[in-house]
Amino acid sequence: MAEKKINPVLKQVLELGPTLIFFLVYMWIKDESYKIAGTSYSGFIVAAVVLVPLLLASIAALWWLTGALSRMQIFVAVMVVFFGGLTAWFNDESFFKMKTTIVYGTFALILGIGLLRGISLLQWIMAEALPMKSEGWMILTRRLTAMFAALAVANEVIWRTQSTELWVKLETFAMPAALFLFLMVNFAMLQRFIEEPPEDKS
Repeated sequence: MAEKKINPVLKQVLELGPTLIFFLVYMWIKDESYKIAGTSYSGFIVAAVVLVPLLLASIAALWWLTGALSRMQIFVAVMVVFFGGLTAWFNDESFFKMKTTIVYGTFALILGIGLLRGISLLQWIMAEALPMKSEGWMILTRRLTAMFAALAVANEVIWRTQSTELWVKLETFAMPAALFLFLMVNFAMLQRFIEEPPEDKS
């Protein structure tokens, strides 16, 4: 079924809103501690648990409005629910922080497996949205595989060596911004591979 178009601003709010709310909630309660059912939880863990229903609600709204969800959205949702649950169950921040490593690492692994088979899985996912020659897709896939791997390594180094507050700021803003900038630069560099849609002569 074809994806229904919705207001792009609303789509951005639904896609980015939960993460921004997580950031705001964390910054508000980061120094607090909450006792729930006899167990004391840090502000970070409470904020992480709050993110889970917010993300699920935003994904449900996107599905209802557009009639479709990307594999990436579903995968990220599963990771957030799984690691958010582990974080709350074990009362350990590490699980939620590792989520980002596993998400980026999984993307790098999947794309890398495709490259070893001589195909671009990125082309399979995005070809309809961005018509581009196979050579261009292979170049972009190799670069994006390396970028995802670098982000996974960076996340591991940051959460293991830096403060939770710095990790939250970098994970919320710096890493998505770096990935967005990377994609914009590469799309500009690969313009020669972009295929123009055929003219409508009717």
